[in-house]
Amino acid sequence: MQVLHDAPLAPLTTFRLGGPATRLVTAGTDAEVIAAVREADDSGTPLLVIGGGSNLVIGDKGFDGTALRIATRGVELRGGTLELAAGEVWSDAVARTVEAGLAGIECLAGIPGSAGATPIQNVGAYGQEVSSTITEVIAYDRRAGETVTLTNDECGFSYRHSRFKADPDRYVVLRVRFGLKDAGGLSAPLKYAETARALGVATGDRVPLADARDTVLKLRAGKGMVLDPEDHDTWSAGSFFTNPVLTDDQFAAFHARVRERLGDGVEPPAYPAGEGRTKTSAAWLIDKAGFTKGYGTGPARISTKHTLALTNRGEATTEDLLALAREVVAGVRAAFGVTLVNEPVTVGVSL
Repeated sequence: MQVLHDAPLAPLTTFRLGGPATRLVTAGTDAEVIAAVREADDSGTPLLVIGGGSNLVIGDKGFDGTALRIATRGVELRGGTLELAAGEVWSDAVARTVEAGLAGIECLAGIPGSAGATPIQNVGAYGQEVSSTITEVIAYDRRAGETVTLTNDECGFSYRHSRFKADPDRYVVLRVRFGLKDAGGLSAPLKYAETARALGVATGDRVPLADARDTVLKLRAGKGMVLDPEDHDTWSAGSFFTNPVLTDDQFAAFHARVRERLGDGVEPPAYPAGEGRTKTSAAWLIDKAGFTKGYGTGPARISTKHTLALTNRGEATTEDLLALAREVVAGVRAAFGVTLVNEPVTVGVSL
């Protein structure tokens, strides 16, 4: 276990933003993770758990407490069961399942971060979510003071949400188990229209696993969503806002605002999201409210490749980023009456 004091946290995040932690502990085993958590809890010290840092916005003043960086390693593949230590690099794990001929997470290729973070956010992209393949999550329950195993149902998954996100101070994820399928080297049925079009097939079709993964990586790279140290469009947290889910009344009011602002012939994106609910596109809202690709003149700007990504152009502070995020939220609300919600976790700051 490595312990550093007054340790910079910005290099541990994909935004490359944020001040130092009073104390930074790097844990390489589950036992070290649990020991660090118990020490913080027993002493009443605030605790910040960091995996790949791809979903964190840390304030410029940093974190007054113990930051725990989970660097555990371990991959076990038995038939269609995949078990990952929380610190495993997610994109590497996806590549391994594709090589093994197992379908279920191939369209989640290229997502930065660690395996342990995936159930917290119910990570999803290009028609797949981890909730459809996670069978169990092994976590340390800080309230009970013991390691527990939670089934898929007990994880409380929903769109970009879970039991872990709802109660962020209770569980520390240690390992995640997935149930994958052997479809003879083929992907799961493609659910995302953009992916299917890029592959020249129809939604619902299956394609070779490697083709699905490679196509998703190309699509992500074209939007600045694959990490590249030389490309400031990737100095982000990926999608900064979640897609709004509206009730029928909210969607009707939103639709009326769209017609008023853009004309009767314009239809906003609309996707079923359960009984009486409709999901629309945050990227569409941002663009139509006037925040186009590359928007901004300061050190924090909207990506030149994707309106949903807010980026650090190299010299930004967290306050620069938040000022831009607040401007976008206010602009979308004024234009369409919809309030965007940030997807990344904020530490010591808020919108």
